[in-house]
Amino acid sequence: MLNLTLTELFYIQLFCSLFMTGLIWFVQVVHYPLFALIEPSCFPHYAKKHQWLTSFVVGPIMLIEVFSAMWLFIQYHFFLLNLVMLIGIWLSTAIFQIPLHGRLAEHFDRDIIHSLVRGNWIRTFLWTLKSIVLILSFIDFA
Repeated sequence: MLNLTLTELFYIQLFCSLFMTGLIWFVQVVHYPLFALIEPSCFPHYAKKHQWLTSFVVGPIMLIEVFSAMWLFIQYHFFLLNLVMLIGIWLSTAIFQIPLHGRLAEHFDRDIIHSLVRGNWIRTFLWTLKSIVLILSFIDFA
């Protein structure tokens, strides 16, 4: 296992959180709402391709984020809130976002797109709050 210091783990966690916060705001404000403008006959192909390509961008960062969050908590219980927020993000992803994306891969549906946008506010809020908490904690690690 890697032998990382608290400061190194913290910086990894901060980077991942800030990266995902910026990305989720883009997804929330620009990307998901534009789904409704895609030609319905092309949408299932688009949705499948979107899921596949998105996994290459968010997958590695989300995995690094979750493992570093767990490691931080195991070694330093101070990071409980950070881990709880991340668990909320993962649960929201698994319970709401992934099933909605699956349904959109089958057929175009504006109601599902609107549900996707509304449900994504949970992740947007949690990643933003998580980043703010980590930034406020930054003073201890700078």
